Amino acid sequence: MHSAAVVLMGIAGMAFGWFVYSRFIAIRIYRLDPDFVTPAHAFNDGRDFVPTHRYVLWGHHFTSVAGAAPIVGPAIAVYWGWVPAVVWVVLGTIFFAGVHDFGALWASNRHQGRSMGALAGDVIGKRTRSLYMVVVFLVLLMVNSVFGVVIARAFVDTPESVFPAWAAIMVALVIGQLVHRKFNLLVLGLGGVAVLYWTVYAGSSLPLTLPAVGFGITPQAAWILILFAYAAIASMLPVWVLLQPRDFINGMQLVVGLVLLYVSVFIFLPDISAPAFNDRVSASAPSIIPLLFVTIACGAVSGFHGIVASGITSKQLDRETDARFVGYLGAVGEGALALITIVTVSGAALAVSPEAWHEIYDEFGAAGAGAFISGGANLIEQGWGIPAEVSRTLLATMVVLFAGTTMDSGVRLQRYILQEWGQIYRIPALGNGTFATLIAVVACLALAFGAGGASGTGGMALWPLFGSTNQILAGMTLLIISVMLIRLGRPSIYTVAPMLFVLAMSFLAACVTLVQFFEDGNYLLVVLDLVVIITSLLVMLEAAAVVAGIRRKRRAERDAAQA
Repeated sequence: MHSAAVVLMGIAGMAFGWFVYSRFIAIRIYRLDPDFVTPAHAFNDGRDFVPTHRYVLWGHHFTSVAGAAPIVGPAIAVYWGWVPAVVWVVLGTIFFAGVHDFGALWASNRHQGRSMGALAGDVIGKRTRSLYMVVVFLVLLMVNSVFGVVIARAFVDTPESVFPAWAAIMVALVIGQLVHRKFNLLVLGLGGVAVLYWTVYAGSSLPLTLPAVGFGITPQAAWILILFAYAAIASMLPVWVLLQPRDFINGMQLVVGLVLLYVSVFIFLPDISAPAFNDRVSASAPSIIPLLFVTIACGAVSGFHGIVASGITSKQLDRETDARFVGYLGAVGEGALALITIVTVSGAALAVSPEAWHEIYDEFGAAGAGAFISGGANLIEQGWGIPAEVSRTLLATMVVLFAGTTMDSGVRLQRYILQEWGQIYRIPALGNGTFATLIAVVACLALAFGAGGASGTGGMALWPLFGSTNQILAGMTLLIISVMLIRLGRPSIYTVAPMLFVLAMSFLAACVTLVQFFEDGNYLLVVLDLVVIITSLLVMLEAAAVVAGIRRKRRAERDAAQA
């Protein structure tokens, strides 16, 4: 099958989601109000609460939630065949991710910009709030620790990406100042992307490496320390200084990257080398059900998105009606990235024959971001004539920049969560932004170097938990949104249906991995997996009790009115 046909079908589905389904959700379910005073205006402090142009906010939100996950997850999941991966990405984007991200942004906007964990106390109860926030902090700890490793490895393995990655920060600082002074956004965006791509070209012939530090600290570990020092500083700056412009430019360069890849598909017209359904799966590979639905998270639906939408994005929403553009269209952008990743690693750009493809995908997890970078570089070279080494640097830089923006947002989110804890549990020290940031970074570094020694790779120790934990969090976010809708007397089936599916698949995946952890003798992961399972079960039981109480009250009111 031609990859162009797969692309056309995927784009058609996502176009329906944006133009039709998201409009229905905005008007009939969330009922956006253009006159509602958003938290960005109500609490404008020029630091965290800042009204932001929707195009800038879309770029910030999109690149914060994307990271490397919509590339890595689909690139791995193609192992089961390209059809299941494409179907889950397209349907997940339309009916799951868009509604989830959009809903979390809307819900937080209606609750003073508080995180989903904090507003769970208002919607369901105080115990739910405490339980939910434990899961949130665990997910953030895993994301930040792992992305530090991912970026550091990329700097070591692809030294050509170091110069453009750090140059992007300088570009963002300049653009942030100009945007703040009301310079033309289109001109700044085009200029910023042009400079960024020049640095990519320069970086392809200017590899930068760190020398050995000593004391057993490898260059990779040194990069991890540098990255967390940078993330701590970045998380304390006002959002308009660095976070917004950096994410905006990264969002624009992703759009350019997507155009390069998608147009290359129609120029090169590569066949699909991967099987529609892989019948040569190894005996040791996990089952497609339920693991497909936690392997592809970003690009279909991801609990981390709800943390970003309610933790950072909602504090910058200029008008409530912008929530559809930022939340739902952000999910569509991720779905588009996941779709082209699947096509890239399934087609002739990566392997010239089905047999060659099977040699690359000889076992589950054998291919990931590296397959996307290699296949994407070949695809761009065939389509546009750009040398493969330049294309590889471009795509490697894209992965690094995405991971970097997610890490920036993740550390800031950890600060927000700790500050919310300080307010909720009356711990004044946690209310201090500097102290909260220090605690967040120390926790990540303690995991990185405590579990990983001098290599700093300890964050990977908890990563096997991420898939199911992240998706359970997505289900819990949809649960809170659903309870909100039920309280408001609005239709909830559009959030309840995806919630039930996501929770069913993620719980089954958590149970499968629990057995695997036990058989491997990894009792730390066994304990943490049980904590997540039990915590989420308690949240669902409390939510069910609240919904039952709402329905009893309404029945009583109806009976009284009829009497």
